[in-house]
Amino acid sequence: MNLIGKKVILRAMEEKDLEMLLESINDPETEKYVGGYSFPTSMKQQKEWFDKNSNDNHNIRMMIETKNDGVVGFANIINIDWKNRTASHGVKIFNNELRSKGIGTDTVMAIMRYCFEELNLNKLEGAIIAYNKASINLYITKCGWKVEGTRRKSIFKNNAYHDDIIMGILKEEYHQLIEHNKYWENE
Repeated sequence: MNLIGKKVILRAMEEKDLEMLLESINDPETEKYVGGYSFPTSMKQQKEWFDKNSNDNHNIRMMIETKNDGVVGFANIINIDWKNRTASHGVKIFNNELRSKGIGTDTVMAIMRYCFEELNLNKLEGAIIAYNKASINLYITKCGWKVEGTRRKSIFKNNAYHDDIIMGILKEEYHQLIEHNKYWENE
């Protein structure tokens, strides 16, 4: 099942997407905004990762498409805890020129709708490196997530340690957001 937003279609990742994902992973400009390690990745490693993660019901990985631009990014719902009804989520838009056009907002809203209204999750959470102001604005300001804490100097990038902002949104907060701003009206 594809997830449909106002601007985006989120679909399952396919083998044909691996080259684009590999370019993103190996792009220093893109990777500086993502926590965790950054090693050069080969197509063989990317394919092995894809094969390992293709049939995993605790991790959902999707490609972000728009009608005009085709594939523009990647979104995930990972570490799904079916007992406690929680998961982690992240978005990566590949092209800098496509950022600030509402694609990220629509992606996060579509992910939240799917998680809370279809999967019956109770909480989504994530982490953002503190200097990634665009992502903080996306999640906190535009999509209603709440800052839950800070992991101080826990991310090492560009020869320095940076804070990691921990954030989350509850199902009830999502429903309040929808009721307040009517995001899905006129569908």
